[in-house]
Amino acid sequence: MAQDEKPGDFSSIPILDWSLLSTPEGKSKFIGELQHALVNVGFLYLSNPPVAREVMDKLIEYTPRLFDLPQEEKESIRMTNSPHFFGYTGVGAEITKGKTDQREQFDFGTPYECKWKPGDPDYIKLWGPSQVCLIWPKEELIPGFKDLYLRYLAQVEQLSNEFTGLLAEAFELPEDAFAPFFSGSTKPKPGVVQHRTKIIKYPARKEGGSDQGVGPHFDGGFLTFLLQASDHPGLQVQNLTGEWIDAPPIPGTFVVNIGKALENVTQGLARATSHRVLSPPPGSTPRYSIPFFQFISQEVLLSDFKLEFKPEILKLKESRGQLGVVDSVNYAEYGLYPAGHVTLIGRVRSHPDVGERHYPDLFKQLFPNGMPAQGSAY
Repeated sequence: MAQDEKPGDFSSIPILDWSLLSTPEGKSKFIGELQHALVNVGFLYLSNPPVAREVMDKLIEYTPRLFDLPQEEKESIRMTNSPHFFGYTGVGAEITKGKTDQREQFDFGTPYECKWKPGDPDYIKLWGPSQVCLIWPKEELIPGFKDLYLRYLAQVEQLSNEFTGLLAEAFELPEDAFAPFFSGSTKPKPGVVQHRTKIIKYPARKEGGSDQGVGPHFDGGFLTFLLQASDHPGLQVQNLTGEWIDAPPIPGTFVVNIGKALENVTQGLARATSHRVLSPPPGSTPRYSIPFFQFISQEVLLSDFKLEFKPEILKLKESRGQLGVVDSVNYAEYGLYPAGHVTLIGRVRSHPDVGERHYPDLFKQLFPNGMPAQGSAY
């Protein structure tokens, strides 16, 4: 780092080794590295994660097969079937910052039974089962995929729960400081909150075409755990000066990044970092990725919560430098509405066809002129 360079002007993504947590000395080192990554970068690689490597590798093997399913099978599990925004979305259905995103994807969620009933806020309906025939491809077409993916999600969900305790230690808070955001007085538990996940294919761009796999954006939840499922580069992270920094795949790791919800509850100590994905070059094979988005309780209004940080911890924001102009502005509604409604706004904006079918009142508010040609996060 140059003498006049601030920590937020990072030029690479730090790599943290989960295995360090097995000894007191290693854990102290890990927590120090985590604090730096949370405050100054907003992104990190996690090596040796507590997710079975054979499960990760097998899921990577399955991923191209999922997109090679017959198009009529993919269309039969379109997202428009689901009020929970689960299912298939074709290439070019969304735009980010005015440009079309060149990606094809399947959306799923961790197991959860919908608790919505007439009279409840619409956002309660957002969480519900993805374990239904209208969302999952037929077992005979891709045998073993559903079982493997659910095992993978269970392990990543457990990792995300354990990570919240490490976040608290990095900010010198009680271990259960973040539990109220997950509707609990202790550590987060499986099944209390529904987390979302995608399996994404970024096809190679056409000659002379746009290289936007997905445009600049923030993630909305607490943490994202990304499995880069092919050896293609493309993920880029924006530092405080606005420079785009590459985050290439490293086998056996997750890329972990901060969501806007976590940034809000930590008074900006943990920073959500603008990021994007560039499409593979012409003639390349596709890029694949599998993000897991950790969410918080739908009823939480972030402005009602104030974590008490030590003065020396709050001062860490000053050392990283002033935030420059970045290319992402989505999820600005936190603090104005409950977290579930903020998420629902983002979903309906990105997938207006689902919103029109399942959330007509909010659809009319967001799209008073009727159905747009494409969905847009902002």
